[in-house]
Amino acid sequence: MIQLNTGKTIGPGAPTYIIAEIGINHNGSLEIAKKLIDEAVLAGCSAVKFQKRTPEYCVPYDQRSIERDTPWGRMTYMDYRYRVEFEWEEYTEIDRYCREKGIDWLASCWDEPAVDFIEQFNPPFYKAASASLTDFPLLKKMQDTGKPLMLSTGMSTQAEIEAAVNVLGTENLLIAHSTSAYPCALTELNLTMIRTLQTQFPGVPIGYSGHETGLATTVAAVALGACFVERHFTLDRAMWGSDQAASVEPTGMHRLVKDIQAVELALGDGLKKVYDSELGARKKLRRVTQMETA
Repeated sequence: MIQLNTGKTIGPGAPTYIIAEIGINHNGSLEIAKKLIDEAVLAGCSAVKFQKRTPEYCVPYDQRSIERDTPWGRMTYMDYRYRVEFEWEEYTEIDRYCREKGIDWLASCWDEPAVDFIEQFNPPFYKAASASLTDFPLLKKMQDTGKPLMLSTGMSTQAEIEAAVNVLGTENLLIAHSTSAYPCALTELNLTMIRTLQTQFPGVPIGYSGHETGLATTVAAVALGACFVERHFTLDRAMWGSDQAASVEPTGMHRLVKDIQAVELALGDGLKKVYDSELGARKKLRRVTQMETA
């Protein structure tokens, strides 16, 4: 069980921790980000998550000058990265707004300076994106804050997952099963990996970060034992951006939270019992036969 500094817990027996991954679906607009926060709160999500990059560290040199068409005109990839990146002013307002609304917020940090930046806001935990699973200095940087670390395992081999856990240890660690395709085909979700990770890393809360279209498979992940789930979140899947098509819209997020809560109620404790609601039918319909004895 992981105890967060916001008072919430993540682990077996606790309510499923549901993360609405805003990422960069705000397209650099604080107004859109706040609308997404509002919708996540209304849906009943536990947290919203952003992504924080320092472009001069994250953008490869051979891609910096490549031009692309954007809603703001044609610009280099480097200029685009700066255009969609929130800085101090935006995150200060996000921090204030989320505290006002009573929802956790955090960010996936893609480089070490980004960790120093986000740490100023005292997030409840850090999320290492799947692309960062083999970046051990970055993983250690996040772990050294003393906050829990959620490790996403998309695009990774079993050996790479084991190597990361060997570096980090299992204390204050959460592991998210994931497949890094956007959107992801149902045949590649491999949800049974949730149970595999539970067996391999006992005591570590295991969750699911999904990039599929549709909601049923994320609900199934909870039925398989996921303690937390994460889905990309958008106001409109037709909006511009690489993650929009694999995102959930507000109506869908409302339904996802409701269905997860229904599954939690339905799972029970695994101990067979006769419920009071069954007693009438039992008395009226149950047939009892006596075994003949020699």
